[in-house]
Amino acid sequence: MRTALSEQFGIEHPIFGFTPSEHVAAAISRAGGLGVLGCVRFNDAEELDAVLTWMDENTDGKPYGVDIVMPAKIPQEAASMDLQKLIPDEHRAFVNRTLDELGVPPLDEDEERNEGVLGWLHSIARSHVDVALRHPIKLIANALGSPPKDVIDLAHEKGVPVAALAGKAEHAVRHVDNGVDIVIAQGYEAGGHTGEIASMVLLPEIVDAIGDRASVLAAGGIGSGRQVAAALALGASGVWMGSYWLTTAEYKLGEMPADDGGPSTMQRALLAATSSDTVRMRSYSGKPARLLKTRWTEAWSAEGAPSPLPMPLQNVLVGEAHQRIARSTDPGVVSMPIGQIVGRMNEIRPVAEVMADLVGEFDATVSRLDTLR
Repeated sequence: MRTALSEQFGIEHPIFGFTPSEHVAAAISRAGGLGVLGCVRFNDAEELDAVLTWMDENTDGKPYGVDIVMPAKIPQEAASMDLQKLIPDEHRAFVNRTLDELGVPPLDEDEERNEGVLGWLHSIARSHVDVALRHPIKLIANALGSPPKDVIDLAHEKGVPVAALAGKAEHAVRHVDNGVDIVIAQGYEAGGHTGEIASMVLLPEIVDAIGDRASVLAAGGIGSGRQVAAALALGASGVWMGSYWLTTAEYKLGEMPADDGGPSTMQRALLAATSSDTVRMRSYSGKPARLLKTRWTEAWSAEGAPSPLPMPLQNVLVGEAHQRIARSTDPGVVSMPIGQIVGRMNEIRPVAEVMADLVGEFDATVSRLDTLR
């Protein structure tokens, strides 16, 4: 499984794995793909710097990248304390009442409270870029489309390609016009922030729209070698996978483990889910995102629930709630972005085993297609 993109990055397989876990990202790179660390969870630039230093030391010299969340237009933004003041009391009351009704326990009195993911803020995202470019990263991806032009130029000065997610062909063309090197065509099936066009339709539209001006990665609904082969057949130069790594053995990010040290509460919720158990709504960040359907998401869509606030206020509102839910032992209240591919995520496996299965099934699929000539 080699493409021009895998040759460009010096990786064995054109599989780009997005994850908020540095342990998973490093394992993806060691297994022959390109691990891409999500930076939005880092409110502190020093913490990100320490984690990237760990990545430098634990990828066996293999390449890795980072994913930021930065709008192309620089917005006016307030400090985190000011953001708290912008949240209506009725929204706070709803969140507290819902957590009580769901039986989600409070945090310990001495535990530091999560004020939300401030990585949505432009100033913090820019600090992520500055920190990342001090490390030997090989890719900067932006989850909100094209980064500001000066960020693209800065990355290019350092020899780092820039990728951007797109949910429509016109978005992809705009990204390339702005200087983006790789377009991530993310279909409706994907977890987190998505558009409304399915991958099977979106991918060839974007490939045709940008031609040879940039490479294309396929994202959304990919969790098998057959699906990787389909993506390449539709014109992609590789795949971008995010959800599928959440049930790998290396994924540990503060969620409550089982009493026997087995899968976390979040992982148990994912293992039990089918491809029908997701919902696209704005309760997570303020923008439409595909989430695991649980009693927490149902509460936000119930009659009488307030409308989610715009980004970044919604995530600030639910920051502590997500922290409490992550500490809970009830899979039925989990709040987690996840794609429809969750229906294939049925066991906990090491990243290397997942990668080997993807490659093995890809090879078998290509061999089978060769027999149809």
